Amino acid sequence: MATTIKLEGEARSEFGKGVARRLRVAKKIPATIYAGGEQPAFVTLPMRETTLALRHTNALFSIAFGGETKMAVVKDVQKNPVKRIIEHIDFLEVKAGEKIDVEVPVFVEGTPKGAAVAFVDIQELKVRADVANLPEKIVVNVDGLTDGTKVFAKDVVLPEGVELDVEDPEESVVTVEVPEDAAESTEAAAPAADAAAAPAADAAAAK
Repeated sequence: MATTIKLEGEARSEFGKGVARRLRVAKKIPATIYAGGEQPAFVTLPMRETTLALRHTNALFSIAFGGETKMAVVKDVQKNPVKRIIEHIDFLEVKAGEKIDVEVPVFVEGTPKGAAVAFVDIQELKVRADVANLPEKIVVNVDGLTDGTKVFAKDVVLPEGVELDVEDPEESVVTVEVPEDAAESTEAAAPAADAAAAPAADAAAAK
């Protein structure tokens, strides 16, 4: 479920590339908190703490600045393509009890039967949940599933209070199948085994 992370920030009233550079030198990240049709709030956040916090998918942030505190979720993160440092963050303000749509990464657990392997067809699944109950990941159990099995969006077991919110519930999320190279190896091994067994059968017949 969602991790609530507290960040101590500062209200921001200066803008522009020069200001952004000075903030980076000071180990701070400029951010904007949007709130529907209301005026957005402009803040600066501590670089190290914020960068570490962003490792949590769908985290709920409690951001304190200028004598007030807002709850928010990450809307967009802008990174420098070369240095890979965060240059700006867009947050979306949320209220307690509010439900929102989020994209949740899909993982698999368990071992399919035989040489079959599980392939994730959709890397992220769209769901709707309370802001205090946002899942960080969705796990699909493939233990014992056989070659050719598909797990559709409608069949995915979701955490309590989380609703599926996709256009096509029949879309495949995970496919279990035997890789071509494994299948070819099995087919090639069969004639070899038959050939090896033939001399033994002939010898037994001779007796």
